Amino acid sequence: MSDAMNPKSTPAPDQAALLPREVADSYVDALVELDPITGTYLGVPTSHGRLPDFSPAGQEALAQLGRDTLVRLAEAEERPGADSDAERRCARLLRERLTAELAVHDAGEGLRAVSNLSSPVHSVRGILSVMPTETDADWAAVASRLRAMPAALEGYRLSLEAGLARRLPAGPRQVETVLGQLGEWIGDTPDGADGRASDEASDGGSWFAAFAAGGPEAARAELADAAADATGAVRALRDWLRDVYAPGIAGSPETVGRERYARWARYWNGTDLDLEEAYAYGWAEFHRLLAEMRTEAERILPGADTPWDALRHLDTHGQAIEGTEEVVAWLQSLMDEAIDELDGTHFELAEPVRRVESRLAPPGGAAAPYYTQPSLDFSRPGRTWLPTMGETRFPVYDLVSTWYHEGVPGHHLQLAQWAYVADRLSRYQTTVGMVSANAEGWALYAERLMDELGFLGDPERRLGYLDAQMMRSLRIIVDIGMHLGLEIPAESPFHPGERWTPELAQEFYGMHCGRPADFVESEMVRYLGMPGQAIGYKLGERAWLAGREAARAAHGDAFDAKAWHMAALSQGSLGLDDLVAELSAL
Repeated sequence: MSDAMNPKSTPAPDQAALLPREVADSYVDALVELDPITGTYLGVPTSHGRLPDFSPAGQEALAQLGRDTLVRLAEAEERPGADSDAERRCARLLRERLTAELAVHDAGEGLRAVSNLSSPVHSVRGILSVMPTETDADWAAVASRLRAMPAALEGYRLSLEAGLARRLPAGPRQVETVLGQLGEWIGDTPDGADGRASDEASDGGSWFAAFAAGGPEAARAELADAAADATGAVRALRDWLRDVYAPGIAGSPETVGRERYARWARYWNGTDLDLEEAYAYGWAEFHRLLAEMRTEAERILPGADTPWDALRHLDTHGQAIEGTEEVVAWLQSLMDEAIDELDGTHFELAEPVRRVESRLAPPGGAAAPYYTQPSLDFSRPGRTWLPTMGETRFPVYDLVSTWYHEGVPGHHLQLAQWAYVADRLSRYQTTVGMVSANAEGWALYAERLMDELGFLGDPERRLGYLDAQMMRSLRIIVDIGMHLGLEIPAESPFHPGERWTPELAQEFYGMHCGRPADFVESEMVRYLGMPGQAIGYKLGERAWLAGREAARAAHGDAFDAKAWHMAALSQGSLGLDDLVAELSAL
């Protein structure tokens, strides 16, 4: 790794002389010092053995860094050269992101951060899966990070305790779900009528012990002790959540209301949305996709009452991959094939970007597949992760478009290309400044692109793709609908005229989604705990499509899709406020 990627070896610049992109990268250096998990994702070696301070004081330190950076940014924008397109884009992104993050912090959201997918306790486990483990020094860093978990999780507990004192509760459903996840991580299984796990449970069954057991023989005892520390810290947090926090937030609302929802929607989407317009768009897409799905389902199971009957038929009679090792290899071949087919025709891929790995997700997480981006120096490649949820048979219809989304040409091509051009833009624009709706919108656009290019001509694969598109439309409807308590339209086939509740949302989602019940349950808990995030897929896709069509109209017959794709993927992060305008101008 170069010194430019290691904040400890980078000389402190004259802050008064910085332009916006330099202010942004100076922020990244300071952020890595406060948040070593981010440092590991970026590939900073000095981060690997440490964990952040999740306490209220640690959260305030991050917020103060954001405030100080905004002051320096305002000064940088007055300097000669700050009005160039490159500086302007970075400055707009940095201001928008830091302002959105501070709004979330100032509202105390970090004091109620319990979620089945994204929380401090998920971060400290998740980072272990992407740490380097090739050398003795790598495993020493793993041991150090495991030993740091008690202090980190105590800081998290203090924040939740402060939230209780300020009457800022998490949702009870989030807490219940996370309690189950933590029990699975530490290897505790309920054995009593009250559902409590035995206090005599062995740490040897924990995920942390199993992870540490992969280390070198010479370090095995040290790693086992460190894993026991980590397991004990997670068990202590689980017990406190069960015995103190859960009773303290009992009866709290699961939904967040309009004010909190609008704040979170800005954070996840990089724009102040017209929520009623977005809700109407979700319904319009629902009806459009339902008609397409019925047509495709007729090709698979003539006379099927619903498209989901056809999907259930495919669960047992369709193409499938048998075995977990086999599905990992198959997904890898799917991505490799996509790279070979698309490179040189619709994209122009640098060699480091062509490398992506398929992995099984660690057990005990949410049900949705996910992607982790490469380190900036590509020493860690991009990776897709499949949660098996205990299954060993995997229908193909449920995998293909999902891996076009998570892998190629979806998340991997965008985020790996960002890493490749980081030196031309800024590390901020290509890493920590990512706007969720931009990335998720591109990935959903990528699914549609593969349909446009004929990769989903098989009826099974295409119905699976349409079901995945439908799922993203359902997300808009139920996420906005239940958090704002909106009315279900009169023309809806489901409870017309009633107001959304989480219970109605889960029933509606399950009726119009090909996923199993445990996936639907996991998704609903996710939406309740991460308000405003799930709507960014379809809204982001709409922005990407609008930008492409505007550029096509401007260029006419001279429009070059390959050149447009590469220019679009080389812009770095943009919020939806700016995305359509910037894409249209390419």
